[in-house]
Amino acid sequence: MKIIDKLMTYDLLITDSHVMTQNGMVEKNIVIDDGKIKLITNESPTCDKKINGSGLVSIPGVIDTHVHYGVYSPIDQAAITESHAAAIGGVTTMMRMFRLEGSYIDSLQKHLLASQKSHYIDYTLHASIFNENQISEMKHCTENQILSFKIYMNLGGDVGHVYMEMNPGEEKLISSQVNVTNELVEKIVKRASELKCPVLVHAEDYQECACAMKTEKEKNHDGLNSWSQSRSPDFEVKSIQTICEYGRKYDCTIYFVHIGSKSALDQIQLEKNNGTKIFVETCPHYLTLSHETQDGYLAKVMPPIRTKNDVEYVWQSLQKNHIDTIGTDHVANQLKLKLDGDDVWSALAGFPGIGTSLPILLSEGVNKNRITLDHLVNLTSTNASKIFGLSDKGNIAPGFDADITMIDLKKEKKVSPELFGGFSDYLVYDGWNLKGWPVKTIVRGSLITEDFEVVGKPGYGKLVTRKLS
Repeated sequence: MKIIDKLMTYDLLITDSHVMTQNGMVEKNIVIDDGKIKLITNESPTCDKKINGSGLVSIPGVIDTHVHYGVYSPIDQAAITESHAAAIGGVTTMMRMFRLEGSYIDSLQKHLLASQKSHYIDYTLHASIFNENQISEMKHCTENQILSFKIYMNLGGDVGHVYMEMNPGEEKLISSQVNVTNELVEKIVKRASELKCPVLVHAEDYQECACAMKTEKEKNHDGLNSWSQSRSPDFEVKSIQTICEYGRKYDCTIYFVHIGSKSALDQIQLEKNNGTKIFVETCPHYLTLSHETQDGYLAKVMPPIRTKNDVEYVWQSLQKNHIDTIGTDHVANQLKLKLDGDDVWSALAGFPGIGTSLPILLSEGVNKNRITLDHLVNLTSTNASKIFGLSDKGNIAPGFDADITMIDLKKEKKVSPELFGGFSDYLVYDGWNLKGWPVKTIVRGSLITEDFEVVGKPGYGKLVTRKLS
């Protein structure tokens, strides 16, 4: 057990909060120095700064495993706006779904450089792989701290359109057409396994989706219900079966992103029982939104929001520990592009959500006794740190980064886009009154937000050093 150095002045002392540790909640003080947690103690050593945590709960800083930014505004701008929104929402590390049209060897460094001076909070990247040349560059990615790879099984053929990352400093959309065939998917899985890296999988069969979307359009169907019909959970199941075969064949870890249907969750359990190494992510919208109750097109997303029964089943799966992480699938877009048309087919898929994730989980989960605080910590931080090699994060314990989110479980506040200061001018949760909010966000011992105001500086956030065991 570490003891206080009576002669030393530490950087920061957090007093009197309920501290969530790996052994449960304790009523102790947190001593921080040089960006690290030094002690969890009953004592109050001399410190340069002190935060009174009375009435608050200190949890490990939230790690958002799934964030799209840099696509609809260049990364030098997007990192500022989206890490601002993230910090207000209690996020201390954001994991960017990086999509590059060309070569990683040619373009990765300029993106990393443009990111360095712009983040309020820490960040890292998953590299999306779209072609054979990018497969050959996966090792280059690992040499630059990118230790996870994204596969879009939903993109190909008639539905292969995707927007890639804008070039840093250029406000110009980069529209691309890709074809992620099963042959390509197998090669990506094989290479990822050789590099001992997990693959993140968007599991929807693009051929099935293209066919069903064509049918729905021909029938002049519209709305989020038709969107869900055109991208049936059965198409998720088909992709899950395919990639899990490759996962077993090459002994590769499969991380399924944004899972929100009963069918997909059941199939994943079958694949786990068959010996596939699997982790599962869901998103707040699959815990709260249904096409049966949601009007308009704002909640269009891939995979679609499903039925109220699916929503309830996702909660049940959380409670059974069948889901490992919560990612937001945050897309930093704006209404002018989101609703560029007059039906669901012309609306853009994806919406912002990085700032509302923790408040949604506190309000709809913890405060409604659907999940415990211990479980929340595992879902939002600890599990992600282990899966993705963020070994200095995810735990309030000596030696870990002092990434701490302080929450007020009784705080009630109404959601609005203006609250978060992000790029987006809308939120699907606009007007929701939520109970339970982060009120202080601390990254490596520095206070970044306090009472919904950002007090940190862009450029403080660092690219996280990762190490997979």
